[in-house]
Amino acid sequence: MPTRRSTVRTTTVHRSTTPSSSARRSSVRRAVLAVAVVALLAACSGDGGGGPGPTPSATTTTDAPSGSPGTTTPPPEPSPEPGLVVVPEVRVDVAEVATGLAAPWGLAALADGTLLVSLRDERALVVVDPATGAVEPVTGPGADDLRDGTVARGESGLLGVAVGPEDGAAPGEVFVHRTAPGGNEVLRGTLTGRELSALTPLVQGIPAASTHDGGRLAFGPDGFLYVTTGDAQQRGAAQDPGALAGKVLRVTVDGAPAPGNPDPASPVWSLGHRNVQGVAWDVTGRMLASEFGQDTFDELNVVVPGGNYGWPEVEGTGGAGAGFVDPVTTWATSDASPSGLAVTREAAYLAGLRGQALWRVPFASADGGASADAFGAPQALLTDRGRLRAVLVDPATPLGDDGSAALYVLTNNTDGRGEPRDGDDRLLRVTVTPAG
Repeated sequence: MPTRRSTVRTTTVHRSTTPSSSARRSSVRRAVLAVAVVALLAACSGDGGGGPGPTPSATTTTDAPSGSPGTTTPPPEPSPEPGLVVVPEVRVDVAEVATGLAAPWGLAALADGTLLVSLRDERALVVVDPATGAVEPVTGPGADDLRDGTVARGESGLLGVAVGPEDGAAPGEVFVHRTAPGGNEVLRGTLTGRELSALTPLVQGIPAASTHDGGRLAFGPDGFLYVTTGDAQQRGAAQDPGALAGKVLRVTVDGAPAPGNPDPASPVWSLGHRNVQGVAWDVTGRMLASEFGQDTFDELNVVVPGGNYGWPEVEGTGGAGAGFVDPVTTWATSDASPSGLAVTREAAYLAGLRGQALWRVPFASADGGASADAFGAPQALLTDRGRLRAVLVDPATPLGDDGSAALYVLTNNTDGRGEPRDGDDRLLRVTVTPAG
């Protein structure tokens, strides 16, 4: 299959002052709106509509017609301290790996270098070979269970997928998040070749609805499985510590509450979430999460154990005085609808659905941090690909000391809210390098 490549470059605009936390949050929102140059649309009730993505700034330079990044104010100058890398400007190279994927949702790497992709509405798993673009269906009793026992309605269906780390307690095991007749649930199975064994339920009874189902799975650096759940249209459940809706859960590979949870008897790691669809960790161990807002702000949060992120009492910033954790970055809901999340040494990358962009949020601190000052202003990349659902760091490409990285990105134009083009949906490989 021919490989289509394109190259784009983002250029940041330097400023001479360092704002306070509140000023930075305000400036981030103004910068995002200036870069996007789009009118605010109607309230986002779920993944958001298929409206236009951000429009590039006039100062953007483009090396090929297929990329349209935006430009915003930069983070502070790079710190000489070890740890995170601050890279204010990046060059992006894009290559198509696979096409013709039907409403892809989850994305995970297998030990043999191939990629496991979940197809939400078809209730199926496929394996993609990045070297050839070949797409193979997963078969076996587990695949039959996913097809026959999964309910695909609206935003529900076969959602997140994760693979047990090779150095963990369940190396190579496959974990899936799906909607069953009795609610959302997490299952585990063994993939041998392309055959999936019978599935074992780990976490069941997670509230489900046609929207706000969360659905992301990811293994943390501690070896435990993190599960994101939406409020499933039950707004009050997000504040109920006894409910599984509107939470980030942390469990063992057998589904038990993980040691060290805020409540040892509960899988709940954090609460007060509306609809988290992305979690990832940076090299300092800081946990980040991308979250859909409702009427005003989408969020990037630093997640801490036991943290309450305010929904439905607070959307966006302003909840710290009431004991809630404020987001570190926000977007208008028409600009983002952030789903998948990946983190490199120099930035967080969020896959935007309604915003139709890969949002890059550069780090502004070499040693992490949980305040807005630890993050630079967002930049919009890949604004010509339509809706984006998932992003994953390529495990076969080491993160460069200069901030370079390779990412896999899933488009999501066939999910019922986009405008599909010939060949959609696609798996893209995106290489990020410092511009110079």
